[in-house]
Amino acid sequence: MSELHRERTKRLRAAMKEAGIDVYLIPTADFHNSEYAAEYFHTREFFSGFTGSAGTLVVTQEEAGLWTDGRYFIQAAKELEGSGILLMRMGEPGVPEIREYLAETIHEGQVLGFDGRCVPCSEGMALSKLMRGKGASLRTDRDLAEGIWIDRPALPSHPVEILEDDYSGEDIEEKLTRLREAFHAEGAAAYIDSKLDSIMWLLNMRGADVTCNPVALCHILVDDRNVYLFIQEQEVTNELRAYAALHRITILPYDDLEAFLGIYDYRGDVLYDPGCISYSIYHNASKGIAGKAGGYTLTAGSSPLEKFKSVKNETEMNNLRECYKRDSAALCRFIQWVTGEMKKPEGERKRITESDAAFYLDNLRAGLPDYRDLSFSTISAYGPNAAMMHYEAVPGVSDAELKPEGMLLVDSGGQYLTGTTDVTRTIALGPVTEEMKKHYTLTAVSNLQLMGAVFIEGCTGANLDILAREPMWKEGLDYKCGTGHGIGYYLGVHESPPSIRWKVFPGRQDAPMEPGMIVSDEPGVYLEGKYGIRIETILEVVEHTVNEWGRFLSFEPLTLVPFDRNLIEPAYLTPETKALLNEYHERVRIELAPLLNAEEALWLEEQTKPLS
Repeated sequence: MSELHRERTKRLRAAMKEAGIDVYLIPTADFHNSEYAAEYFHTREFFSGFTGSAGTLVVTQEEAGLWTDGRYFIQAAKELEGSGILLMRMGEPGVPEIREYLAETIHEGQVLGFDGRCVPCSEGMALSKLMRGKGASLRTDRDLAEGIWIDRPALPSHPVEILEDDYSGEDIEEKLTRLREAFHAEGAAAYIDSKLDSIMWLLNMRGADVTCNPVALCHILVDDRNVYLFIQEQEVTNELRAYAALHRITILPYDDLEAFLGIYDYRGDVLYDPGCISYSIYHNASKGIAGKAGGYTLTAGSSPLEKFKSVKNETEMNNLRECYKRDSAALCRFIQWVTGEMKKPEGERKRITESDAAFYLDNLRAGLPDYRDLSFSTISAYGPNAAMMHYEAVPGVSDAELKPEGMLLVDSGGQYLTGTTDVTRTIALGPVTEEMKKHYTLTAVSNLQLMGAVFIEGCTGANLDILAREPMWKEGLDYKCGTGHGIGYYLGVHESPPSIRWKVFPGRQDAPMEPGMIVSDEPGVYLEGKYGIRIETILEVVEHTVNEWGRFLSFEPLTLVPFDRNLIEPAYLTPETKALLNEYHERVRIELAPLLNAEEALWLEEQTKPLS
């Protein structure tokens, strides 16, 4: 494949030369700055061969580099081998940031190009400023994959569905009222947004345009009188037309937003979040404003919808709690099955590969009430493969056979009408080393310390991250990713703004934890060529107590799956974390036992016995 991607890069350079572009940037993005994008938008993968879900390719006439984060270092190194593309390990010593590289590479009079529809406004504005300072310029109206990517998949389009109030917990009129109050408070008369999960949440609508993400490709503009929804015609059902008429939603063609902004005649400011619209939308709206007297002006601010959707209402939380119980029971059935198979004599044991295990678990989920889809492709990683955080087994390519030894890491989740789930457990399949036990127990301690946190209102994930990392750092270990992320309600498995991480990014404002938010707690240890360990428990933020010192918050676990006792080395547990583990296991046993059959319940009782 390396020769294939060398040839594609060669053709890209020829297209750059023809278009007068000296440096071309290809992010991992769609027209909505989504984390996961449909196959139509896999341009970076087409040219580089790197299949991870995060990364940026930068190509000049002389060289090419692929920037990605620590989750993908091992995977990217393998996939880029022989392609001629340099792996730029973000955050590592000596590796420049993309803007630093561009500042060093681009000279006066040169042109930086990218598809402005696939770059968020905030990043496009920063690159525009950088180019002006260099005496260079931007060209953002060309998708250079056109003419090279001949068999490119079509833009996805699927009929949408309306989410009933029994699942959303708040009707569209209440949400629109909240949005209008929020942008009025910012002095604006209207609001524009392209972020898909935010639009789906606001309109109580769901789609199927992105694998494992129930979203439809669309944009919105909301003012005091109207909601303008820009969406593909094939998405529009009779149900949506009736719903739109009832709630004063004007349905317009998906591709018409930029042209509409050029003629939109509304007095006052239009609020936008620079991270929630593309640079192309901003650029064309600015040109439209400049071309006429009066009318609206653009005002940058924070998206009110980001916070609204991250704090779940009572209906959503009640649904989520039940959803996580059923989902956890399915994972317990899976663990009982796979460990049971590994205990059988060799002649009786089934041959099970990583993909077989994933298929078995996926089928268990598919049989649960209100199931719609997976929330991401199941990660079933055995032995050294688990050191790649986002590994995916592919039959015939990379699909290790499970053996009755070592560890299996399974990271999985589902999309249900009652919520979105995400959970990781690392499982002993047989004998393990003392080093494995040590690293697993340190991961368990990290997970438990965060799960047991009590903190004052106003704390962000940056304040809490140390609770998870401290056991690792004491041993000179770390994991190259955040500790936790927010999760949507039948939306994205990664939802902003909540996050738990120690790094502070310039210009990024951390969101304080609030009751109703749900976040992941997923520390780990990853040793290239040896093994990977991750334990991920989803936590609900709840009120703990209120007194003269303030309002204190804590976490309650939504995930109810036991830790693997075969991997626990009690010597690395503190009295506090041992108590937390026993308390958690007691809760798992009490809440899950009614959902299991007699054999499964006996297995669960054994797995959740207190550590003395």
